[in-house]
Amino acid sequence: MTFNYANAVPKTTTNATEAILKAAADPKVISFAGGLPAPELFPVAAVKRATDRVFDQYGEQVLQYAGTLGYPKLREQIAHLMRGRKVKATVENIGIATGSQQAIDLVARMLINPGDVVLVEDPTYLAALDVFRADGAQVVGVAMDDDGMRMDDLQQKLTANPTAKFIYTIPNFQNPTGRTMTAARRQQMVKLADQFGVPIVEDDPYGAIRYAGTTVPPIKHYDRTGSVVSISSFSKMLAPGLRIGWITADPAFLQKYTLLKQNADLHTDNLTQYIIAQFLTDEDLQAHVQRITAVYEQRAKLMLAEIDRHFPADVYHSQPEGGMFIWVQVPGEIDSDELAQRCLEKNVAVVPGSAFYAGKAQPGTFRLNFSNMNDDQIKTGIKRIGEVLTDLGGQ
Repeated sequence: MTFNYANAVPKTTTNATEAILKAAADPKVISFAGGLPAPELFPVAAVKRATDRVFDQYGEQVLQYAGTLGYPKLREQIAHLMRGRKVKATVENIGIATGSQQAIDLVARMLINPGDVVLVEDPTYLAALDVFRADGAQVVGVAMDDDGMRMDDLQQKLTANPTAKFIYTIPNFQNPTGRTMTAARRQQMVKLADQFGVPIVEDDPYGAIRYAGTTVPPIKHYDRTGSVVSISSFSKMLAPGLRIGWITADPAFLQKYTLLKQNADLHTDNLTQYIIAQFLTDEDLQAHVQRITAVYEQRAKLMLAEIDRHFPADVYHSQPEGGMFIWVQVPGEIDSDELAQRCLEKNVAVVPGSAFYAGKAQPGTFRLNFSNMNDDQIKTGIKRIGEVLTDLGGQ
């Protein structure tokens, strides 16, 4: 049978996200592609203890249906976490999601009609681009530099697109570039959003993993009108397989969010919510995050040193202060997809920059992940990429 698919279904069978995960799973390949946390840092024993306690105390309850917005205790714990990030929040401001990816999807469905404009950093998170395009959005890229989204270009794009539905931004250790938006730009973004009447969707899955520089408050911290919807996750702090994310927003927004989430899955996995709540009660989350951060700092420094050692001198790379990614740009007109394929032929995987752009891709760009490979793999993999860049004509 031939199915008449909806417009939301991509016309192509190319799946960049699946290709990344497939490459990461191949034991022969040194993968700098997927944004995978280091599995050896997962708190397996602590999660097991929390799970046992949950079943002992709430066995029947956690196997039952639950409220759409999430387990109240976990929501209160998240509100406390957000207050620690300098965001005013109570349990009434928190809604649980099945990973932050679901939150992106639901918020996009709440706001986008086909043909609507969405403003994004260029480049930006490829799975968010997929969501916005599936909803029929016209995605417009806003230029970046090493300090994040450029506010002069954002103002120009808002002026040219005054009916834009929202601004999507990853202000901390951005995916794919690893860049962090300055506090001044965050404040200016909120002012522009209020001036033009355009909300901000702040995606912050990496913000807790900082190992350099100075902590900058979330964009939501500067929000005085309810214009910012903040999205975050436990995927990088604990483990992505738990699939627990959340949104922080005004209660009126969460009422609409609840209706769409009911359509999607009724509620996020109840057992997992209880397990994380128990973990947060029994364990020191901050101490665990500090352990993760120390390892990622060491791996980031090693990868940057190896890049400086093996890549041609005219190749640009970002200098992340946290998170999981380094952005690389090779001068000239080198095709990013060909570059990635050449790397894969040497059994090392990167993500070509073409996957991350709203519009025309910058040639010769690619993303590196440093969190999921050990020291020897980083040294070997970066050396192989350096050989590819030299073969392609780097100086």
